[in-house]
Amino acid sequence: MTQIFDKEGRVHAATVIAAGPLVVTQVKSKDKDGYEAVQVGFGERKLTRINKAQQGHNKDLGNFRFTREFRTLPANTERGTKIDVSAFAPGDVVTVSSISKGKGFQGVVKRHKFKGDSRTHGRKHSERAPGSIGGGGRAGGRVIKGMRMAGRMGGERVTVKNLKVLQVDSAQHLLVIKGAIPGRQGTLVEVVA
Repeated sequence: MTQIFDKEGRVHAATVIAAGPLVVTQVKSKDKDGYEAVQVGFGERKLTRINKAQQGHNKDLGNFRFTREFRTLPANTERGTKIDVSAFAPGDVVTVSSISKGKGFQGVVKRHKFKGDSRTHGRKHSERAPGSIGGGGRAGGRVIKGMRMAGRMGGERVTVKNLKVLQVDSAQHLLVIKGAIPGRQGTLVEVVA
């Protein structure tokens, strides 16, 4: 993340994304595949780490690290077409999706924003405990589905909508988006206009 100053001198928190050129590996059609979509490849990988089926599918296009499919079809898309950051312009509103940071096993205070109990009157180690979870009457002596409890947190797909594109650098394939986006450095991010 970084800070970007606009023309009026206001500062905005921003995230810089390395959005290298995507290559269209397949265009799916309604009559042949049952739905319309475009499949794109991104990044590079050693040829020995790609299975034979994927090598045959992308034989003349490159050794892609990631392959993703999008239902939105850009105009005049054919196999082998390159899509770069020039598809975006400053001021565009985009939707960003990625896998959030994994935080491991967390308690209810961090995971579900529980308040916790008072820290006085003989409380020793139970101020961050979840408290009662129901009981015999309401749920028949079992834990009902969806009960907020401690457990694994993060590491799930998160989508953030209505983010604004602040800058586009076509020479270095960089996209500067206002605000924070989910994930750690190096996470694969999907940006859709």
